[in-house]
Amino acid sequence: MGTPGLREGGWEGTAPARKVAAVVRNSEEPPQGDADGTPGVSLSPPGGLLDVLTVGAVVLDDRGRIVLWSPQAEQLFGYSAQEALGRYAAPLLVPDEYIELVLRLFDEVMREGKSWAGTFPVKCRDGKVRAFEFRNMRLRDDQSAVYALGLVTDQAALRQVERDLAFSTLLIQQSPMGIAVMDTDLRYVSVNPALSRLDGVGEEGHLGRTVHDVLPPGHARDSEAALRQVLETGEPVLDREVLGGETPMGRGHAWSVSIYRLDDAGGRPLGLSVAVTDVTARHRAAIQAEQARQHLSHLAEASVRIGTTLDLEQTAHELAEIAVPELADVAAVDVLDAAVRDHPVRIPQEETAAFRALALATAYPTVAAEAADPTGEVAHYSAERLVTRCVALGQPVVVPAVQPEDLRKIARDEHAAALLARAGVHSYLAVPLIARGEVLGALDLKRSRNPKPFDHDDTILACELAGRAAVCIDNARLYRQQHSIALTLQRSMLPTPATTSARLRIASRYQPAGAHSEIGGDWFDVLELEEECTALVVGDVMGSGVNAAATMGRLRTATQTLTQLALPPSDVLRHLDQITTGLDPYFATCLYAVYEPRNNRCLLSSAGHLPPVLVPTRGEPRLVEVPTGTPLGIGGGEHGTAAVDLNPGDLLVLYTDGLIETRHDDIEDRLAVLLDLLRPVAGSARSLEETCDHLLDALRNPENHDDVALLLMSPTE
Repeated sequence: MGTPGLREGGWEGTAPARKVAAVVRNSEEPPQGDADGTPGVSLSPPGGLLDVLTVGAVVLDDRGRIVLWSPQAEQLFGYSAQEALGRYAAPLLVPDEYIELVLRLFDEVMREGKSWAGTFPVKCRDGKVRAFEFRNMRLRDDQSAVYALGLVTDQAALRQVERDLAFSTLLIQQSPMGIAVMDTDLRYVSVNPALSRLDGVGEEGHLGRTVHDVLPPGHARDSEAALRQVLETGEPVLDREVLGGETPMGRGHAWSVSIYRLDDAGGRPLGLSVAVTDVTARHRAAIQAEQARQHLSHLAEASVRIGTTLDLEQTAHELAEIAVPELADVAAVDVLDAAVRDHPVRIPQEETAAFRALALATAYPTVAAEAADPTGEVAHYSAERLVTRCVALGQPVVVPAVQPEDLRKIARDEHAAALLARAGVHSYLAVPLIARGEVLGALDLKRSRNPKPFDHDDTILACELAGRAAVCIDNARLYRQQHSIALTLQRSMLPTPATTSARLRIASRYQPAGAHSEIGGDWFDVLELEEECTALVVGDVMGSGVNAAATMGRLRTATQTLTQLALPPSDVLRHLDQITTGLDPYFATCLYAVYEPRNNRCLLSSAGHLPPVLVPTRGEPRLVEVPTGTPLGIGGGEHGTAAVDLNPGDLLVLYTDGLIETRHDDIEDRLAVLLDLLRPVAGSARSLEETCDHLLDALRNPENHDDVALLLMSPTE
């Protein structure tokens, strides 16, 4: 069995022999295995389990003499090789009372080939008898000689390892925490039952597999990165929270994951230990606490931002804007038209309701905005619409998961429902606006990008916002009503000179008829609208006397009231027509214009009134072609709208027929005279006040029996 024998056996010339030689030469790069999967050979540094146990080896010949003695045997028993080799083992190592037993066991091993294992006392060199754990077996060499091999370790050390192993096994198997052990290739080598319950994969589904075989792709990528980091650095990952989807334990679970590297006694990585704990309850409690904090913060912000003015529309806009994006992706504020008109009602569930959409806000550009009811206009909502039901019941209406059939109850028509579907609206909530016991309208909320459905907490928050805003809206509504009453009383008198606004230069004149004529019904008004728009009104009640003046006062009041609703010019005239029809048998003409500084445009509607004159800074004065509708009081007439560009420096002249009409001249000729008088004004430095006086001096007949109203307007830079 010497070296020549090994060489003759071909060991040195084979691949394994060369591989061992390579390992010996360069132990820092041990071969890891052949390409065909044959296990490789590697050198282990000191500190492995066998080193911890200090396993010694002793070989006896067939007469019981010690022929081989390992350094570990010397460490365990205290005898050096020189002291032990060649001596009989029994007298050297076995206490006298155990000699007969040892001889019998030795005979069984040598003659019968039986192996035995167990604890046996040994006399050590220091004179003490200690218990050691033995594994004994028979060996045979190539000459048919037999030997006895004894493997021995310290009994106390072995029992400690066994206890540690039993404790670890019991702890892992019965632990409520999911535990896995992975090798250095990041493959599962052991999992406990708790882990199988947590991820729904049995033990066989784990063993030999990687996280990519067990976890969803997204979680697998993140998990592998964390595992490799711990394996390479040795720094553990502690209490890393991972959110999951569908599991055997339900949806929306959360786990705390900790990863540790397992090293042997010499510091060499053996693999990883992964501990997983279900922390769903803790996670949900944290979410609820955070939601409560956010809700309180949101309500505090709403208290500051809602109700900054006593303007009804502004208050509605503030409510809609505070609702996005924290609470909804799309928010609308719809108020009962009756409430706007100071007639709040509680509509029956089976009836339609007239709403005025006051505000709309979106968290981002979306086609859902196109599906909303136009703001500022009155719309009739059917009884089937959810917002109508919300107002009728005075209770929140929530649809956590919107279905196609629900969209038809949310939107005003099929087209709007299709737009909401395109926008991805998946959850809906409507809460009533209730102030002082009266239902004023509803806050309408939709979610599309926000993936969460509206829940109980969202409903509570929305009701809180709506309740606070409803009081502000009601205050604004009451203020508007009181303001309108005061304004009506104030302007029931004859017109006063108009004042210049921030966006416009304005000049006006009112001249009554001759001294012996009755009071007429001409009037003008300049009214400020939202978004810095301005409404300009010139009207003429046909006839004279107290009744005509009273009708004029009523029309002026009605015009001012309608103007506050920000209606289009044609709608204002339509409402005035209905109002005039119910008055004394008088008719009136009226020109209603709205100047929009944002786009330098003026919208004009006429009810049988003379056309205005546009004097551009460059160009000739011209009559503005406005569709001439029927005079007010005829009833059922149509009133169109014309749009004209009005740039800074341009002049727009509005007037009543008393300025140009005479008993003897044709109206077309008098209009031509008006245009001629305005030609020198274009681009000149003449003030509007001077222009008013110039026109009145040139056109006004002292004997004229008709009063006149003149209104000039020019946009500023």
